[in-house]
Amino acid sequence: MDQPKIERMLRMIQLLASNTNYTLDEIADKLELSRRSMFRYIDTFKSAGFVVQRISEGVYKITSYDKEYKDLSQLVYFSEEEAIILSHLIENLDSTNSLKAGLKHKLAAVYDSTSIADYIDNKAKFDIVEALADAVKNKRQVRLKSYSSAHAGKDKDYIVEPYKFTKEFVDIIAYDTVAGISKVFKISRIGGVEMLGGWENESQHVEKPIDSYRMSGSPIDHVKLRLSLRAKNLLTEEFPVTFTEVSQAKRTWFWEGDVNSFEGIGRFVLGLAHEVSVVDGKLFKKWLQEQVAYSGKKFGKKNNAE
Repeated sequence: MDQPKIERMLRMIQLLASNTNYTLDEIADKLELSRRSMFRYIDTFKSAGFVVQRISEGVYKITSYDKEYKDLSQLVYFSEEEAIILSHLIENLDSTNSLKAGLKHKLAAVYDSTSIADYIDNKAKFDIVEALADAVKNKRQVRLKSYSSAHAGKDKDYIVEPYKFTKEFVDIIAYDTVAGISKVFKISRIGGVEMLGGWENESQHVEKPIDSYRMSGSPIDHVKLRLSLRAKNLLTEEFPVTFTEVSQAKRTWFWEGDVNSFEGIGRFVLGLAHEVSVVDGKLFKKWLQEQVAYSGKKFGKKNNAE
């Protein structure tokens, strides 16, 4: 089984377990699969312990799991980013490793791999993700307990209506009932989740797209970067979703896409200024020039004073 096939299977699990009821045709379009391949994958999932049920015309869902495979319940929360990481970990195993064939054949076997098991164990608070997923599904308000807010500079509680996870499943998008706006809350900063009553502001729930650098909002520029090999490796390690967005021409690598903020991509580019160049992105180039000018002025004055 080749690497792209593994990624498609993992992404299909994500879509079948998501809060959105995708039809098989919609999933086939997203993953560029034939219906025959779709049903073959479903049979594979069933043999691995997943319970896949037809809930309506053309719509199938992963609804529960056999008791024999309790640990597999965590796979409901695979994001596209995690799927890419897992497939890379599997492929990086030596070809003589006896685990490799099993890892590819049966997803349950990932827990036999120390590196993968450690990665899963370190995921941000599974119990909180599970509670938020339940709140999204049942349209419930929750109290985010002791949320460590960088803006507020202290821990505080928020009463929110959670309605969508980001694609990395490290954030939850929720309507703040006090502020009256939708916000992005980081899962790792949530101390606990208390279930409350039903949603009261569903009409105010606004989509907040997340770009490849984990920044929310609407696209403000289309950027194309030219990368050295080292920069390409660091980019895909820090932001795994970009792996499928990077292209190669001879010995040069390129990343291209829309960005919602210059902060995320800006930190990466400024940190590797000698190994990254901006091919396209007029507004981004202007932002970089302003940042460099400000830094030069600020630190230049400090050095002169000394």
